[in-house]
Parts: sequence; C-alpha cells; structure tokens
Amino acid sequence: MDKPIDNYWKLRLADLKTALESNNFDVYVADDRQAACRIVLEDIIPKLNAKSVSWGGSMTVQVATGLYERLKDHPDLDVLDTYDKKLSDEQKQELRRQALLADLFITGTNAITESGQLVNLDMIGNRIGALTFGPRYVVILVGRNKLVANLDEAMYRVKNYAAPTNAMRLDKKTPCVKTSFCEECKSPDRICNSWTITEKSFPKARVKVVLINEDLGL
Repeated sequence: MDKPIDNYWKLRLADLKTALESNNFDVYVADDRQAACRIVLEDIIPKLNAKSVSWGGSMTVQVATGLYERLKDHPDLDVLDTYDKKLSDEQKQELRRQALLADLFITGTNAITESGQLVNLDMIGNRIGALTFGPRYVVILVGRNKLVANLDEAMYRVKNYAAPTNAMRLDKKTPCVKTSFCEECKSPDRICNSWTITEKSFPKARVKVVLINEDLGL
C-alpha cells in the first residue's frame, strides 16, 4: 500500500469526523494544509453570508495553511486583524474584544479527543471566549497530531507539550521554557489561565471543524 501513514490517519480522521458530527459539529476532512485552506475559502465561507472575520492565536491558521494571508485582505469581509504587528498592545486588546462579535472567528485547538471534544487552554481567553459564545460561526483547523484518546490525555498534552512550546515560541519567562513541562508556576508571563472543554456545538453546526491529515501546529 502506498502512503500507509496517510491511509492510517484517513481511517482515524473518518472515525473522528463521525464522533464530532454526533456532537453537532459541522466537519470537513482535508488531505493536506492546502486543501484545508481551500475548504475554508471555497466551501465554508461562501455559505455563511459573513460580513466580518477575525481569528485567535493559531500557528495552523497564521502560518501552516496560508489562510491568514488569503483572508487578511479579503475584499468582501471586514477583517479584524489581531495579528497585525503594527498595532500597539492596547490596540490589539481592543480588537480582540471587537472580534468576539465578528460573524466568523477562525482558530485552532490545543487537543481533540477521540469522542469529539475540543480542549483548550488560554492566556488571555479571547480564543476560548469566541469558541464558547459571541461570533455567529467558528471554524477550527486541526492537524492530526492534536488527536488524543481522552480528556486526561488532552490535558496532559496541553500542559506538558502545547503550553511549554508556545511559551518558548513567545519568549515567555516561565519555568516550562527551561524544563519543557508544566511547573504550575505563578509567573506573570504564565499562559495557562483559562480552560475550556467543548463537548458539543451549540447551536448545531455553529462550530465547524476542519480535520487536516498532516501534523500541524503545536
């Protein structure tokens, strides 16, 4: 068989799609990052009648898929660009607040369980806030490396992989940057502040999940 690893993951992602759909998520499966970008631009957005878009912190959105570059100058959408490096911290914070009322919010997830739960841990809370309530629609881009068996594994993954690597990426002054695992610190730079477990999409299909058959993001 050609590409046994990709075929293995196709089966795993098909099962995950079924589990997510049973939890009222709208689910798409992409063969790679380019296909994921096309699905969002050509299959999802045209159906939503969205007038505005914003995003939360996600390497999959910002870098891997190229979706950020394709959307930030979109002619038919009012773009609230919280990634804009020209903005001051105060301006970014205000834009994050405004983004909670965007028609469409795009982000990633820290982990996803085999039973179809999204597990996330935030520093500021804008990402999980939007996922929970506010924007009319949310699109979650998920690399296959985010899949774990259950909630215990999801939380372990977040605390001892996603959080330390993100702290390193952001040059935070936290113990995990030096040790590579969570120290339950009290650092002012701590990025582990607010958890959320999304069991189901409410209303049905408000949250749309694009499963990507590649290892992407942290």
